[in-house]
Amino acid sequence: GKEIYEIKNGKGYIIDYHNDYANTLRFEGPYLNGEKNGIGKEYDSYGSLCFEGTYLNGKKIKGKEYYCSGKVRFVGEYFNDRRYGKGKEYNHNGIIIYEGEYLGDKKHGKGKDFDSKGILIYEGEFLKGKYHGEGKEYNHNGILIFEGEYLNDKKYKGKEYNKKGKLIFEGEYLDGKKSKGKGREYNKKGKLISEGDYLNAYENTGKVKEYYYPKGNLKFEGEYLNGKKHGKCKEYYGNGNLKFEGEYLNGKKHGKCKEYNSEGKLAYECEYGKNDSDND
Repeated sequence: GKEIYEIKNGKGYIIDYHNDYANTLRFEGPYLNGEKNGIGKEYDSYGSLCFEGTYLNGKKIKGKEYYCSGKVRFVGEYFNDRRYGKGKEYNHNGIIIYEGEYLGDKKHGKGKDFDSKGILIYEGEFLKGKYHGEGKEYNHNGILIFEGEYLNDKKYKGKEYNKKGKLIFEGEYLDGKKSKGKGREYNKKGKLISEGDYLNAYENTGKVKEYYYPKGNLKFEGEYLNGKKHGKCKEYYGNGNLKFEGEYLNGKKHGKCKEYNSEGKLAYECEYGKNDSDND
């Protein structure tokens, strides 16, 4: 190219003479006032093309990145030489693995994640490279397994589905697990089986309701502690009639209670103690 008062202007080349691969081409393209401006190409120390696109005042604003194999790695926009705005990312096999928005080289804003075979596994919002905000997650067969809110890459609130697409849980999460918060659980056919407060996936804690399957009649309403009935509650027959009302202590009947026959009529009143042998 040309140098005007030692400032590069016009089309030119940058050649690296000071490495083990002498005379390696590192850049070709136009300059304006000493800065890369316009469409140019960059090469790595081995002479392989690693970027081609548009520059403005020495910075990339749009283009393509390449693997050393020559396959496209990224296509999109830049700001201050970092990925910024819309873009697409590909693996070594040329299969898309991300499509969406970037900020400072990280996924940020709305986007889609794909597995190594190009199957969609997540679509929604990102924050500095993490799932954050509204989103949907899919398994590797493309079936929806979760939809709702994420917080720092973990489920926060939403609906969870099994591999057949049936709803199995809806409610709140803590560190990505069903939390001590409101939730509902469903069986594999999508029928509601319990609702209330949860400590984790297996241990209910707090107020809970349980239902019979398949009719969905109320079976139990009351309190649990670490997966065991604990506190005041009511139990029902399958026909909806009241069966028991009273209290439990660590999963066993305790204190004053009333029991009813299948017709809902009071059968007897009693009081259970801690060591009652017939208390199951």
